[in-house]
Amino acid sequence: MIDVYLLSGFLGSGKTSLLMNLISELKEIGRKPAVLMNEFGSISIDSDTVGQSQDVPLKELLNGCICCSGSEKTEAQLQGLLEEHDVDVILIETTGAAHPVEALDAVYSPLFAEKLRVKGIVTVADTKRWLERDKMSPQIRSLFMEQIRHAHIILANKTDLLTEGELATVSMELSNFNNTAPVIQTTKAQLSFSFIEETLGNIQNDEVKTVISGKHLPLTSKLLTFEKAVDKEEFEMWVRSLPDTVYRMKGYVPLKGAKNPYLFQYAYGMVNWMPEYVKMEARLVIIGEGVSQLKYQ
Repeated sequence: MIDVYLLSGFLGSGKTSLLMNLISELKEIGRKPAVLMNEFGSISIDSDTVGQSQDVPLKELLNGCICCSGSEKTEAQLQGLLEEHDVDVILIETTGAAHPVEALDAVYSPLFAEKLRVKGIVTVADTKRWLERDKMSPQIRSLFMEQIRHAHIILANKTDLLTEGELATVSMELSNFNNTAPVIQTTKAQLSFSFIEETLGNIQNDEVKTVISGKHLPLTSKLLTFEKAVDKEEFEMWVRSLPDTVYRMKGYVPLKGAKNPYLFQYAYGMVNWMPEYVKMEARLVIIGEGVSQLKYQ
């Protein structure tokens, strides 16, 4: 039996950071991990990053959620991982717009009944976003809460952005909201695989419920491309001018004076730049509500 772990959480919460941490630890202890990633939209930014830096078998799903509407594609990608590679653990990172129970429903296929053992759902919760969840639209807030409600382990992530009082409030509220999942305070989604493995038990089939699909959410994505390098300060000024309904940006931005485009990530008002040592295609994915009209200069 191959163990399957589902990584859930809202856009920009830190799921990919958790995934990278877990892959590194699994390889260090001699395990053979494989990854199934779901990207929001048609561009594989996170998949490219994981695939290049971690050297693990990886399959991706684009344009939607791992859910009822995409279950056939999910089955095909899982089948590919099992047939093409020698693996003993599969990590599935859902898109930030996916309901975790729906994703589990797709994994519970008769094709894999004797091959896969679903261990549970690890949800990464952005603690700052939790404190200001009332600013989200009702439908998006509902998804954000559902991802936490169905978790078997909750990472209260980005704790370095909170005061001690705020952190105590978030931890207590998360515990009360989902009183069956341990709440682990983390920075940069640092949590050991051994803790997850010891904590999670098998999920029974009767836990899978019918839910509203993430595809009905008013989230859209917009792809920006760059014809020339941009000024970093001017670009960040533009980012700060965007509406609150922009939840996530990720991609590669060409900067003046830099040889290669930088990996750029944005979530909930916070920006992060990382240099790349290979030349990546300059493109940026914006995810949010009503983002189709957005453009840079």
